[in-house]
Amino acid sequence: MTVEPEGLMNYLAHIYLSKNDELISIGNFMADHVKGNKYKAFSIDLQKGILLHRQIDSFTDAHEIVRNSKRRLDDDYGLYRGIIVDIFYDHMLAKNWHLYSEKPLGDYTQAFYGKLKRHYEVLPEKIKYMTKYLIKEDWLLSYAEIGGIQKVLEGMNRRTGGLSNMNLAIKDLEENYKEFENDFTLFFDELQEFSHQKLLDIDQLFI
Repeated sequence: MTVEPEGLMNYLAHIYLSKNDELISIGNFMADHVKGNKYKAFSIDLQKGILLHRQIDSFTDAHEIVRNSKRRLDDDYGLYRGIIVDIFYDHMLAKNWHLYSEKPLGDYTQAFYGKLKRHYEVLPEKIKYMTKYLIKEDWLLSYAEIGGIQKVLEGMNRRTGGLSNMNLAIKDLEENYKEFENDFTLFFDELQEFSHQKLLDIDQLFI
């Protein structure tokens, strides 16, 4: 049995914005599977990662550049446009990784997989199940290639029973590639500053 990277959206960005803090990056990675106040059951650093993830998502959803990216997509995608943009932006981060990190992307993803293995027991059950395939097939690295993005979009479409038509969005990416890349570059500069400040603010909550 195989598992497709259908649940992966902008995990690479979330991990990167954790600034190499091991537990914060784990918390940030697993945050979508920790609902409401259940985050308080985890260690302080994991809580920080979960809270940072939520702040990043709120900032992203409300940002005009991101909304402009969504408007580049066909209206038929409906509410799935946000997910598609998340996927496109992670592709842009992976593709242009050398602009953001001195460590090669392949080395970076392997180092993160090591963190997941060290803290496997704290992961929510759905994340535990997915992690085996994430590591084995190096899904995060695959984001750097169009083929990797196509596979994710196809998986997401199957997850919605074919209703989202997300498998067709690769054409939107190819036809408006430079525009999406420019959107990402401008947005990610702001997101890095925002995340840095929010992490400082979150640190203050636990003093």
